[in-house]
Formats: sequence, C-alpha cells, structure tokens
Amino acid sequence: MSLKYVALALGIFLIACSASLNAAEQGFLEGHLKIIVGMAAQPSDDMPRPEIAPESYAEYPLVVLTQENNKEVARVTADERGNYRVPLPPGNYVLDVQDRVRKRVRTRPQPFTVVSNQIARVDMNVVIGPSFH
Repeated sequence: MSLKYVALALGIFLIACSASLNAAEQGFLEGHLKIIVGMAAQPSDDMPRPEIAPESYAEYPLVVLTQENNKEVARVTADERGNYRVPLPPGNYVLDVQDRVRKRVRTRPQPFTVVSNQIARVDMNVVIGPSFH
C-alpha cells in the first residue's frame, strides 16, 4: 500500500518539475494600448487627437497570433491605464486587435519575437471613429 503512495508522490513531483521547467522557458509580451478617436480632418500639432476613457480598453481586447499560420495563442485586455502583459513561449508572433474589421478600427498588426526569460515590448495604437474607411 505504501508503495502506491510513493509512486503517486513521485508522479506528482515529476509533473510539478515539468511544469516548472516549462514556465522558466517562457518570455513575456508587454506594452501599452493607445486608443485614439479618429477625426475627419488631420489634427494639427496644436490640436492632438483625443484618447478614449480608460474603461473603454476592455472593448478592444488584443490577440496574439502565430506568425506562421495566424493561429490564436492568447488574448489580453489592457488595464485601466492601457498597459498589458502576457506570458508566452518563445517564438514569432503578431499582435492585433480582436475583431478589427468588425469593430471598424484602424491599426497595423505588430510582429514580434519572444525570447525565453525576456520581455518583448510592443505598443499598439488603435484609431476608432469616423475616419475609418
């Protein structure tokens, strides 16, 4: 009977060690989401475009896609200050806005690379409103 408990404990230990090793290999994506209200005319330097209210960040979740086949691997929502952070395994990715076309926002998908135990910094600017074509 005690041999079963030893085998079970060893199995749990091996699973925990494996998870720990996988977590150590991860890197991070972090950045800042800036949502800008579009305008029909180009703003001048003395009249910048307004940003939306902080509670609106949740309306524009970001998606992390693989570069190879655009497979979604993570979703992240910016906090009330527009900042985001997500752990990812090493690899090549693209950051985009979820449902970009349906929500009628303008942005440029941002390619980036995650390296083990390092931070990839990618800031995302999103333009919403009447200037979208």
